[in-house]
Amino acid sequence: MEQVDCVVVGAGAVGLAIARALALAGREVIVLEREGAVGTGVSSRNSEVIHAGMYYPKDSLKARLCVRGNRLLRDFADSHGVPFRMTGKLIVAADAAEEEALASILKRGHDNGVTNLRAIPAAEAMALEPQLTCAAALFSPDTGIVDSHAYMLALQGDAEAHGASFAFHAPLTGGRAGQGEIVLEIGGESPMTLSARSLIVAAGLSACPIARLLGLPDVPQDYLCKGNYFSLTGRQPFARLVYPVPVAGGLGVHYTLDMGGRGRFGPDVQWIDNEDYAVDPRRGDQFYAAIRRYWPGLADGALEPSYSGIRPKISAPGEPAADFRIANPVPGVVALYGIESPGLTSSLAIAEQVAALPV
Repeated sequence: MEQVDCVVVGAGAVGLAIARALALAGREVIVLEREGAVGTGVSSRNSEVIHAGMYYPKDSLKARLCVRGNRLLRDFADSHGVPFRMTGKLIVAADAAEEEALASILKRGHDNGVTNLRAIPAAEAMALEPQLTCAAALFSPDTGIVDSHAYMLALQGDAEAHGASFAFHAPLTGGRAGQGEIVLEIGGESPMTLSARSLIVAAGLSACPIARLLGLPDVPQDYLCKGNYFSLTGRQPFARLVYPVPVAGGLGVHYTLDMGGRGRFGPDVQWIDNEDYAVDPRRGDQFYAAIRRYWPGLADGALEPSYSGIRPKISAPGEPAADFRIANPVPGVVALYGIESPGLTSSLAIAEQVAALPV
């Protein structure tokens, strides 16, 4: 049985950021990834948005780590040549009844330190985006987009440059963590057993199942919340990101851009029982109604099914959204649960926090 210092399970954005932080701190790090490359799970199926941090309860991990992570991510992208663009974002109220929600978001944003967030009149918002219709809006200049794959490759490169190693096609198939030992059984092409001093479980959708497999205590119940995206044919209506007021389970069907300038709408909220990424074209019917509340000019037939992602929720349908959970259930182990949005934005700040723990 091979003895190693630190094992990180999961090579998504958060796992990579943690591996990099630990390697920079002089730790011997091995990253286990069941797929054949970095960033093939949750990190590859999102909006690639750099969030500002106005949605989350004051003093929550999501609020603190998003605001901190926003600056860290932008600085990292700038210094490592990762493509990103601060497009800015409009959060819009479709009618007077939704203006109260905007006021709540504005207050929460300021409480969280999102100082550049401001309310603007409907006329100003519609002057910025002539295709837009709204009753009022918030403008967030600290929101943008990033090439998430380039970001993850840069994290991997930094980690490897400081001694981290990666094992791909290396699923965790068994083991135990507790009573003073961490033993990991690895399957795949080269089965092995590792004894580790430290273990970080940063496995996205698999975090809770892996924690149960290893016998960790206090593992939360996990739920799968699918978000479908539809791409837009024809000319793009907006130069900035456009969001409605949030809905239960998500931020509403919003408009985002990729680094190539292509627009898409999503995600919606679809609670599911099994991992499934197929996009049902019939869900587009609901998209048209939601989008036309702020873009009435959307033409029939302009939306095409694109892709989907799954949020690793630890709150059930109908419950308030749970905070990130960064647990230290037994000595030497850190397990990250419920790392959904804004996990990409928060990844470097999450890594800072994990690296500071006594593991």
